[in-house]
Amino acid sequence: MTPRTPWQALTRARYPRTGWPWRSAGYLATGVATGVAALLVLVVLVAFSLVLVGLPLLLLAGVALGGLERRRLRLVDLDPAADPHRVPDAPGLGAWLRVRVREQATWREFAYAVLHATVLWPLDLIVLAVALGLPAALMATPLQLAADGHEAKVVKTVLVTSYPQAFAAALLGAVLLVALLYPLGALAGARAALSRALLAPREAELRERIGEVTASRARLVDAFEAERRRIERDLHDGAQQRLVALAMTLGIARLDVPPGPLADQLARAHDEAGRVLTELRELIHGIHPQVLADYGLGAALTDAADRSAVPVTTDVDLPRLPTAVESAGYFAVCEALANVGRHSGATRATVTARYGDGSLIVSVEDDGRGGADPGRGTGLTGLADRLAVLDGTLTIMSPPGGPTVLRVEIPCRPLPETETGTETGAETETGPSGSSSPRTASSSARA
Repeated sequence: MTPRTPWQALTRARYPRTGWPWRSAGYLATGVATGVAALLVLVVLVAFSLVLVGLPLLLLAGVALGGLERRRLRLVDLDPAADPHRVPDAPGLGAWLRVRVREQATWREFAYAVLHATVLWPLDLIVLAVALGLPAALMATPLQLAADGHEAKVVKTVLVTSYPQAFAAALLGAVLLVALLYPLGALAGARAALSRALLAPREAELRERIGEVTASRARLVDAFEAERRRIERDLHDGAQQRLVALAMTLGIARLDVPPGPLADQLARAHDEAGRVLTELRELIHGIHPQVLADYGLGAALTDAADRSAVPVTTDVDLPRLPTAVESAGYFAVCEALANVGRHSGATRATVTARYGDGSLIVSVEDDGRGGADPGRGTGLTGLADRLAVLDGTLTIMSPPGGPTVLRVEIPCRPLPETETGTETGAETETGPSGSSSPRTASSSARA
């Protein structure tokens, strides 16, 4: 496994020959640079701390340094450190400050900025001076002796007057350099671990953000379903009623007009209005079928099987479920049956729907040729995305030669009995004609 940090690389025998020692040295060296800059900024901002803008500027400096340090961590930690901050709900500096002041991450970044400016960068400098500066000084002894011609002082302490001594000091420096690369990597790893602990999001913050994302996704699903129902209602109560009135007016006009060219035109207009009305009803049904809202998923699946292009056997036993779950299950089955009719070459399909173990489980099986591929534009990719919003899963088993089985599983809870209208459980066989012949059926109504 490829090392992700200096600590992991230290256990490898070839550690001195890898890039990790120099990545560690680069991390500590850039830490000295950012630490000096942070110290200068801190001194300047402390001068303004008695002014009203002092604290916001200090917080801004801490947040900016935190972002820079998270990027600098990539030198010695290949796993990116995520941004712990939340996105403000409203634009503007005031909203940003209100969110940042309430976050623990902001104050951790401020504490890190003070620590980095006063303690950490001097430690980085000392480690670099000992681990790299001392061996470099020893290895440069022959050059110092050659430059002076008579003697050289090693590390300002040991006097060297001959080239054998100088080369011995250089050899000692080379050995010391290799030996000190290990504590250099260890200290850089410890330094990076401290930075990650203070600057990366903690587990509780990650759980909170995941909870916010989950709640946001649920709100989006509810808003989407509400908008579908509004469009369906507006079309049903508006455009459809007007088309019905128009068709009736044209039909009455046909009765009052004697045979002739005008009567023929009225007949064509009446027939066209009827076709438009039929198409509109199909469109309304596709947006949000009324049977789904009134009687639940079980009845809606039976209705979808009635309209399938191939004969469909349904085996459904479901309670009333949340609106978003019923809608997702219904359109999943509709998409699956449409694919069966268009692509599979099947002569028969089976739809099974059950609720158990806290999940809605729906499967659609056909006896077609198999080989279903979501990448061929059959709508299965979009269907999987829709289910993912509800934490649902889509599983497709379609070996060449068939059969194809599409399975949908959505975690949910049934609605309380006071909120349900009808619970259906039925097994029927339907055909392309739209008629259904019961095989075994059972149904129960709840008050």
